[in-house]
Amino acid sequence: MTESSTATTAPAHAASAEAGNKPAKKASNGRIVAMVLVLTGVITLMLLAFLTPAINSGPKDLPLAVAGPDQAVNKVVEGLEQKQPGAFDVTNYESPEAAREAIQNRDAIGGIAVEKDGIHVLVASGAGTPYKQMFNGLSQGLQQSGQKVTTDELAPTTEEDPTGLGLSVLAMPLAFGGMASAAIFTATLRGRRWGKIVGSLMFSFASGFVLAAIMQFGFHSIDGNYFELAGILGLGIAGTSMFVLGLESLLGAPGLGIGAILTIFIANPLSGIGTGWQWLPSPWGAIGQYLPIGAAGNAVRSVAYFEGNAVWHSVFVLIAWMALGCIFVALSSVRNRRKSA
Repeated sequence: MTESSTATTAPAHAASAEAGNKPAKKASNGRIVAMVLVLTGVITLMLLAFLTPAINSGPKDLPLAVAGPDQAVNKVVEGLEQKQPGAFDVTNYESPEAAREAIQNRDAIGGIAVEKDGIHVLVASGAGTPYKQMFNGLSQGLQQSGQKVTTDELAPTTEEDPTGLGLSVLAMPLAFGGMASAAIFTATLRGRRWGKIVGSLMFSFASGFVLAAIMQFGFHSIDGNYFELAGILGLGIAGTSMFVLGLESLLGAPGLGIGAILTIFIANPLSGIGTGWQWLPSPWGAIGQYLPIGAAGNAVRSVAYFEGNAVWHSVFVLIAWMALGCIFVALSSVRNRRKSA
């Protein structure tokens, strides 16, 4: 080839290469814009998930059980409404015993029973950190109005941890344990989808027994049946870990990111693990109970302070998250078999 022909074809090759790069550049620019929009949405969602409960939490429509003669009960309820408008969603029960049973079954966070010997303020400190202080203030207000008031504690916290602080710090071990185990098994057991699930189960329940032992026997923060508490903590970690492993198996590396966002930045602030979910603004507190950390915290509270009452809803939620992770792994396995066929 002559020097002149080489010079003639060089611009043609350059023009062809430039034309071929244009679609690639456009596609790359489109991906950048899409990633920016997605990440902006994630940051917005994170802020709302943390900020909304932090600012709007408080006594609003809290389920309150009342019992006694209608006239006396109405007088007390009217007084409560004047002092704290909208704070309580009041349910009348036919007897003081029925009101106590409702509180112990976790249908109410506390209550008031007007009986022959005076007014009984029914407190369940185990329902959440703010409630004991709130009902103590309520009791003092009734006493100042000239009423004879007795405070009945129906679900006490432990003497070593009267504010239930130990339970409130469980959110991070549950979230981190689930995410860390998913990330580690993903990195170390590449290609072994079901091996990761088995490893996750083993780690989760081993951790559950350790966490329960530390909280119950080390710091005496919680009480109740140790094996039930350990099992629930294991389910709580496994619910996150297995779900994230399922996402990673189905979506690859982005699955880990989605799992982290859902677990740490959404499920955590909506869990109500320290205050009790009723303290969070509606509907966020209720939504949080369908996520792993909220379900685990609520189940631990039931076993630790309420003799296991109302625990099964949370247990079923955790099992559902574990099952969803297994379904994702199964779908991923089927997809890969079809590709290799």
